[in-house]
Amino acid sequence: MDETGDTPIRIGNASGFYGDRFSAVREMLDGGPLDVLTGDYLAELTMLILGRDRLKDPSLGYARTFLRQMEECLGTAVERGVAVVANAGGLNPAGLADRLRELADRLGLRVRIAHVEGDDLLPRAAELGLGAPLTANAYLGAFGIAACLNAGADVVVTGRVTDASLVVGPAAARFGWGPDDHDALAGAVVAGHIIECGAQATGGNYPFFTELEAEGHDLTSPGFPIAEVHADGSSVITKHPGGGGAVTVGTVTAQLLYEVAGAHYPNPDATARLDTVRLTGQGPDRVRVDGVRGQAPPPGLKVGMNTVGGFRNDVTLVLTGLDVPAKAALTERQLRAALRGREPERLEFRLGPPADPDAPDQDGASVPLRITAADPDRSKVGRPFAKAAVELALSGVPGFHATAPPGDARPDGVAFTAATVPAAEAAHTAVLPDGTRLPVPPPEATAEPLPVPEPDLPPPPAPGPVRRAPLGLVAGARSGDKGADANVGVWARTDEAWRWLAHALTTEEFTRLLPETAPLAVTRHAFPRLRALNFTVAGLLGGGAGSRARSDPQAKALGEWLRGRHLDIPEALLP
Repeated sequence: MDETGDTPIRIGNASGFYGDRFSAVREMLDGGPLDVLTGDYLAELTMLILGRDRLKDPSLGYARTFLRQMEECLGTAVERGVAVVANAGGLNPAGLADRLRELADRLGLRVRIAHVEGDDLLPRAAELGLGAPLTANAYLGAFGIAACLNAGADVVVTGRVTDASLVVGPAAARFGWGPDDHDALAGAVVAGHIIECGAQATGGNYPFFTELEAEGHDLTSPGFPIAEVHADGSSVITKHPGGGGAVTVGTVTAQLLYEVAGAHYPNPDATARLDTVRLTGQGPDRVRVDGVRGQAPPPGLKVGMNTVGGFRNDVTLVLTGLDVPAKAALTERQLRAALRGREPERLEFRLGPPADPDAPDQDGASVPLRITAADPDRSKVGRPFAKAAVELALSGVPGFHATAPPGDARPDGVAFTAATVPAAEAAHTAVLPDGTRLPVPPPEATAEPLPVPEPDLPPPPAPGPVRRAPLGLVAGARSGDKGADANVGVWARTDEAWRWLAHALTTEEFTRLLPETAPLAVTRHAFPRLRALNFTVAGLLGGGAGSRARSDPQAKALGEWLRGRHLDIPEALLP
């Protein structure tokens, strides 16, 4: 890719996770002009899934959906000159690159395919002090991708790079950025973060979705986002015309606050200062992102590890009508008695919220009793466990039924953990289309992020009448997971609402509204430029999403729970 002044590079995204809308690749290629199409297929939980795939078949470990999408769309991408960059290689980028070459040959296409590797640290896990995990992958940066594109690659597949690197790499290749161009790199990091989760930037999962619909935006099938990145790292977030969804300052703010923690957003190529980001609406479906300041990246690379800690099984029994708590208590006594001598290490009984026995329909009078068994010994949580629950059918409490037939034990992804290794320990390598292996050195200038002083807050609003009402009437929220921690971003949409929110939603008030967080360490960060607060709740998710310590294992609904909670809100702010 050649430097082209300040003509922006148009980078679209067609996947936010492994399992996202299959047709999005076709929609993005057909919807309008693009220079690059990216796909983010990896999440902490995905690496666990791919690790299990690799256990069954060492030739797997990549996102097979991507291969099927390329079978349908690779010819179109080549015809239209759109480079494809995706982290679908997962645990086996070289294997996916080989499958893509076979596919291109079968389709009669001349396609230059490259891949990036070096993130997989599993063979050296013990040497690096990482224990014995199922997967161990360093989060690589963008310059391997840039090297592949500069060598003429039409398709670049990677393993575990940071999500934002899928955008930073093409931009660095286009504009010739070097490792010291921290501001430009940081701007692209922010643009990459905004579009990495696909339709979350275009109205998906948006708390004010009813307002978008009232304004005439069709959310049936939101279009996927595009970042027009400029040579200075600034960008405009947009989407193809004619598609569903919307790009507004609100939808971009929601995604910008997603799964971050504090003013620093460290990436392997630059640390972006989120407290410097400025968002400006530039007309329908166009939001400018500028002002981003960057710093040298941290000296170490994050390493994500998944550990399989035994096996688990689940049974859900539905209890109906009168005496539900007593029915649950008897069911637990009966099942524990049936399993005596082979009881699993962990056996949990969770009764759902009370129901009305006088409900006009049966579901309304029913309460689920979720039973979870976990143990390092598969035999203790396999079919014998499920069978013991089924055997209660005629000897247990009256009128219960199961939601599904008994199942077998499955591997239990007990923990996702993160560690840090020196960047030089990952053999970051660009494998170019001609097979040349090009080492990508770590940046020379690095720095640990220093604490950022608390920003100045606006003065609180003058005292006045208040009304008890849901927080969500005046504030948006979006939440997610980072390992064992949950993140909740909360923002106001007017200066007046921000003056109130900044002072009303303290850490203490947050934990009062969400009592489950009260025993945990909760940290609040303020972003005045975004009129936003970000809360990190340490350890809420147990061992991470794979451990399923909560019914909402990735904390996706935590923000909406917060928005539904009532507190005293100035009447002047309420509709």
